[in-house]
Amino acid sequence: MISEGENIKVSVRNLSMIFGDRPREALRHLEEGLTKDEIFEGTGQIVGVYNASFDVAEGEIFVLMGLSGSGKSTLLRCINRLFEPSAGEVAIDGENVLEMTPQRLREVRRTKLGMVFQNFALLPHRTIIENVAYGLEVRGVPKGERLAKAAEVLRLVGLEGHEESFPPQLSGGMQQRVGLARGLASDPDILLMDEAFSALDPLIRREMQDELLDLQDKVNKTIIFVSHDLDEALHIGDRIALMKDGAIIQIGTGEEILTSPADEYVAKFVAGVNMAKVLTAEGVMKRADPVIFADSTPEAALKRMRKRKKSFAFVTSRKEEFLGIIREEEARGAAEIGERIEDVLVLDAPAVSPETPVTELISLVAGSPHPLPVVNDHKILVGMINHVALLDALTPGVAENGVA
Repeated sequence: MISEGENIKVSVRNLSMIFGDRPREALRHLEEGLTKDEIFEGTGQIVGVYNASFDVAEGEIFVLMGLSGSGKSTLLRCINRLFEPSAGEVAIDGENVLEMTPQRLREVRRTKLGMVFQNFALLPHRTIIENVAYGLEVRGVPKGERLAKAAEVLRLVGLEGHEESFPPQLSGGMQQRVGLARGLASDPDILLMDEAFSALDPLIRREMQDELLDLQDKVNKTIIFVSHDLDEALHIGDRIALMKDGAIIQIGTGEEILTSPADEYVAKFVAGVNMAKVLTAEGVMKRADPVIFADSTPEAALKRMRKRKKSFAFVTSRKEEFLGIIREEEARGAAEIGERIEDVLVLDAPAVSPETPVTELISLVAGSPHPLPVVNDHKILVGMINHVALLDALTPGVAENGVA
């Protein structure tokens, strides 16, 4: 879900795309409940996208995910009107793309939108720097200026030194970097990436995914990325829209889709995913318990531990800032000699952030005598991670209550 206050770059509302000469008839049949296949058999009309709605925030990587024929690439092409939608609305920075004049549409495509294709689409007779500068050349940018900009983005994607090479001289991964550089050369606000890495070998594809994330940290573009690879979508996407038969079935973060699938189709789609690679502390943590304030007495801490049947307690300030952990034996000793809670705190208790991957939590939990406190950027205690939390997340239904 987009947080309040975030700037919406792309807004899609009730978008439908029908291929054929009777789109209204097909839309009426869809509203009546007919399937995509039934409509094709009865009318010859092909349902590309049906009633899709979503928003993409500035700086977000939003993945359109689905199997072949799900409508994800068609939907992407409706955003920049390479395909003319049959119904609905697409807005970029609040301006309806479908109402733009041809001149205004060309201007928006040149200045706000960049596109990266699956097949690289490089011009083999032009050098790498000329390929990257091609879009700027079409816009009429002077040669010196466009080549300087092309050289800058080539450095950004790690291809400095290959400016005068030709596309056939580069590997597939390097050619894809050229395609990405060309998309960035015009400095667009929004990058549309259609199966950009799917033609690459698995190892190179993973490297390109990591490079895209590194690049995003530098340029902070709004990216709409089409993929059929669930692992890829989970790896790079801030949010994912899962599509089937032209319709969006579920939108959410990777964790939300894995842990709360919208229906049986989504559940089957994500079955078999290694949850540890996707989940974070925030997604698996339990409510921190027991918790006691630092200005309470050791006797109060012992009473809270006995009530919760625990041998420890998290200690916070009155503002819920995490200060440390007090253990039963130290609390008992402090009560006997009149010491304060802050005198016997375990101050070096390992705390983790909500973004910590589960893969890192496993060894930390295994080596800790007490649950791990989860502390946010403001030092507020927001939860805890114990064996139960991890087992619940990784093997739902297996964990039993009472495990510390």
